[in-house]
Amino acid sequence: MRSFQFLLIALLYGCSPSENRYTTSDYDIVVYGGTSAGVIAAVQAKRMGKSVAIVCPDTHLGGLSAGGLGWTDSGSKEVIGGLAREFYHRVYLAYDQPEAWKWQKQSEYGNQGQGAPAIDGNDRTMWIFEPHVAETVFENLVAEYGIPVFRDEWLDRESGVETIEARIKSITTLSNSTYSGKMFIDASYEGDLMASAGISYHVGREANSVYGEQWNGIQVGTLHHHHWFQSGISPYIIPDDASSGLLPLVSAEDPGTKGDGDDKVQAYCFRMCLSSHPDNRVPFEKPEGYNSEQYELLIRVFDTGRSDYFNKFDPIPNRKTDTNNHGPFSTDYIGGNYDYPEASYERRREIIEEHETYQKGLMYFIANDPRVPEQIQTEMNRWGLAKDEFVDNGHWPHQIYVREARRMIGEYVTTEHELFGHREVPHPVGMGSYSLDSHNIQRYVTPEGFVQNEGDIGVKPKAPYQIPYGSLVPKSNECENLLVPVCVSSSHIAFGSIRMEPVFMILGQSAATAASLAIEQNSSVQEIDRTILTARLLADKQVLKNLDEKN
Repeated sequence: MRSFQFLLIALLYGCSPSENRYTTSDYDIVVYGGTSAGVIAAVQAKRMGKSVAIVCPDTHLGGLSAGGLGWTDSGSKEVIGGLAREFYHRVYLAYDQPEAWKWQKQSEYGNQGQGAPAIDGNDRTMWIFEPHVAETVFENLVAEYGIPVFRDEWLDRESGVETIEARIKSITTLSNSTYSGKMFIDASYEGDLMASAGISYHVGREANSVYGEQWNGIQVGTLHHHHWFQSGISPYIIPDDASSGLLPLVSAEDPGTKGDGDDKVQAYCFRMCLSSHPDNRVPFEKPEGYNSEQYELLIRVFDTGRSDYFNKFDPIPNRKTDTNNHGPFSTDYIGGNYDYPEASYERRREIIEEHETYQKGLMYFIANDPRVPEQIQTEMNRWGLAKDEFVDNGHWPHQIYVREARRMIGEYVTTEHELFGHREVPHPVGMGSYSLDSHNIQRYVTPEGFVQNEGDIGVKPKAPYQIPYGSLVPKSNECENLLVPVCVSSSHIAFGSIRMEPVFMILGQSAATAASLAIEQNSSVQEIDRTILTARLLADKQVLKNLDEKN
């Protein structure tokens, strides 16, 4: 059983390995979540002379950056500054050591990643990496700065947030440990601290009419990327016979009207780290609960002649991959996560298990089912789980890719208008540049009787864009000492770009800077002197303007 699941079960049923902690700790800043944003926020707080702790529901640090997403969704690397850039510099230093190249010569790796060098020798940064290397960098950071990390600590979401007059006083976890602070940062992917503190938030897609957007709501008929069925494929168990019933993973619901809102979120998956080295490859095994009928649609895709299945086996060092969803039927478990953002810990565990079973089953199916085209099956059998990654978890990623959960409705809601440069951004605290990107959200039956996906969007901004400070803070009447650098105040489609790991690190640093200044100025996070905030961010090498605006 996966370590994540064991810890959750232990907590839920009273046999927690941490049940005897019963500690009470007091810090200047308490960071909830050991994601990349959480670690960077804690480091920045420490650099500013503040006492800080990371209260981490997971046992591993780094979130997705250490959980398989090694093919960094960086966009324009020029706008990645501060501690985020230092992280990628430290990755560079790790790979500058000959012993880092165990399964491949460095000269054999190549140097192209997303149109720019994976290894940028001039800037001494590296943007593509193995999971264990990223995790080591995060662990070294917290050790170097002496940051206490309380692992396997799950927020008591029912009664674990104590507030007094719009300020959080303390948080308590399921182990009865209490952490008091002057300032709090919710760096979780789910926004659990934010929600438990009574902050306004949204789940799902807003209608385009809410913020006057084009790309936010339901997108029936919009065909971006290649993640849609390009041929007429029957969704029924017996092809073209509706009376036989729908195949698994096809919804019978009407997908809705283009531009309307809904409460659904884009699909999740695991970013698997695979290896093609015979001595570092674990063959794909049949998971418990395997059901080959789940993958019938993929056979029908193959029958159309489509053969681009391996296009997102993105190469990372040492003959490994960061494997992501690609095509109309792949690793995204479309429709299996709608209740995840608000779900109990127990239900989230079930959802994660369902995703894991589906994705492991998919790999086994392609590698073994005789209906899979020989060329594809042969190629798949060159690969397996990387034996030297996620060694305490059966070589499976310990972090599911929560692409989207809750999003705060804060002081300022960032929308596609800010990302497209249609509005001036007040008090920027960082920049993003990646495409406004949403994975598919629904798989439905068209009026013509074919299966189709909906929700996949990929729209590039014209230039890197600024992210306002107001999107990191709640409304002042809701909470005065909380910052949210991950579940930021933004629309669904704006979050589709903001949600990249480098941006989370950037915003984590900015959030910690603001929290430290609020302590020094004895003010709320909304009332800090934002001129001083800007000056400190620039001094710490954050990038707040496009390059052509600096002079």
